[in-house]
Amino acid sequence: MSKGEWVMFDTHAHLADSRFDIDRAKVIDNAVQEGILGVVCICSDFEKLDVFYQLLDEYDFIYGAVGIHPHNASLQNKLKEKLHQALEKNKIVALGEIGLDYYYENSPRDIQKEVFQNQLALAKQRNLPVIIHSREAMKDTLDILQNEEIHHGVIHCFSGTEDDMRICLDMGLYISLAGPVTFPKASNLQNIAHLVPPGKLLVETDSPYLAPQSVRGKRNEPSFLKYTIQKVSSLRGVSPKEIGQITFQNARKLFCLF
Repeated sequence: MSKGEWVMFDTHAHLADSRFDIDRAKVIDNAVQEGILGVVCICSDFEKLDVFYQLLDEYDFIYGAVGIHPHNASLQNKLKEKLHQALEKNKIVALGEIGLDYYYENSPRDIQKEVFQNQLALAKQRNLPVIIHSREAMKDTLDILQNEEIHHGVIHCFSGTEDDMRICLDMGLYISLAGPVTFPKASNLQNIAHLVPPGKLLVETDSPYLAPQSVRGKRNEPSFLKYTIQKVSSLRGVSPKEIGQITFQNARKLFCLF
């Protein structure tokens, strides 16, 4: 695919991750060559804030999101001052990723819920959209989002049911699809990809994690977003160019980049 054939916006990439330390500039150049015109760089590792800030300063198309990940919820008291400082930086367009993770459960569930609620309140105070992480915890995630009356955000790397999707849509949230939609056995997720209204659809890589099927096992990177877009386009019966354009415009709307 030649540069400019599609436009794409990767709404979730961990470009400050240490796995990119050896070739970060090349990875970003690859993304540009493939038609990536926007990236939201997620910083949930507060030890990498310097790299994160450098990326925001150096690349005009890279925007930032910062939040206390549920894995680190037990460190809330240690991290919250850094979080508040980071949210003051230019080009921060969202608070996240935040949420619940009952798969790894690196922090106790009650603490995860408390930290999640605290950050949702902070996002509302600052009028920022939220980027939600939910793994094996969709019911509690949705209950908290409804109780906190959250209407401005995205469920990243969506893995819920059709009913879960409809609850999210009723709240006004976006649904973001990542590499797993390309996996052969992901029939439920592929059904979701077919059903999400075009105005609420986003795509992401979650790089360096969750590489799409054709590059599965490799370190994921933003340039691989094209494989997810190709799969979503085939499931919806439209061209990849159209999905690229729709998701690009949706990302700009959610993150107030117009």
